[in-house]
Amino acid sequence: MASKSGRKVIVTCAVTGAIHTPSMSPHLPVTPDEIAENAIAAAEAGATVIHLHARDPQTGRPTQDPAAFQEFLPRIKQNTAAVINLTTGGSPHMSIEERLRPASHFKPEVASLNMGSMNFGLFPMLDRFQTFQHEWERQHLENSRDLVFKNTFKDIEHILKTCSGNGTRFEFECYDISHLYNLAHFLDRKLVTPPLFVQSVFGILGGIGPHPEDVMHMRRTADRLFGDQYVWSVLGAGRNQMPVASMSLALGGNVRVGLEDSLWAGPGRLATSNAEQVRIVRSLIEGLSLEVATPEEARAMLSLKGGHNVNF
Repeated sequence: MASKSGRKVIVTCAVTGAIHTPSMSPHLPVTPDEIAENAIAAAEAGATVIHLHARDPQTGRPTQDPAAFQEFLPRIKQNTAAVINLTTGGSPHMSIEERLRPASHFKPEVASLNMGSMNFGLFPMLDRFQTFQHEWERQHLENSRDLVFKNTFKDIEHILKTCSGNGTRFEFECYDISHLYNLAHFLDRKLVTPPLFVQSVFGILGGIGPHPEDVMHMRRTADRLFGDQYVWSVLGAGRNQMPVASMSLALGGNVRVGLEDSLWAGPGRLATSNAEQVRIVRSLIEGLSLEVATPEEARAMLSLKGGHNVNF
């Protein structure tokens, strides 16, 4: 699917996530103020969609307590027109019921949905980061040696049925080829409806790699399974962020950046904000004579219900 001049590109920015820990970067947003400020600045820099997790403001530990999200969601909504996307991934260490709480309560336009169980190895980061402010950080990484991120067919169906009645649509996170086939299964059963927003994830240990052939394989497989019924986006983990984004842009796709996925803004250089990564990817987009989609254009492309139809 070739790109064409003037095509609109959806830029998602994932502001904090649950992978990186506070000791890894002083720029990782942790408090409600930091998360709100980073999200608003990312939107001002051009992010179309803001993907949000919450953290305990004292320890930086991921939390799915709706009260934590309530601290920043209204502020982001009031100060941006961006599409707000809430996680149902939470952290791989959480139960499905815990992970579902924010999306179920706040009824966002978009929620992320992981499309299969997988090993989720973060432990190699122990070789790069030696000292930690909080004991949970080391354990978080060490425990991933024996961690399966559980997303069974029952789990996925439960999230779909819980959120679909709220008009929430999904960012289907596909970490491997099998996840595309899982999504095709739910499409066959009519539990999901096009246009499907497929987010292909590259470079997580346990999922598909970031090689150009891997990116092409994901694209070809999604084209074959979904034809014109989907909108494709990619994220590359760590240093793969911008190379994978560039490949997606060349293949007619969309992009996701943000400190959830990568702490970097260049070789050995920490990104000072989420907005910095948005500006970098925006320069790639505009250098290819493409345009960043506005939030309203993204709402049309993804058939969203609109920012006024949420519970925050």
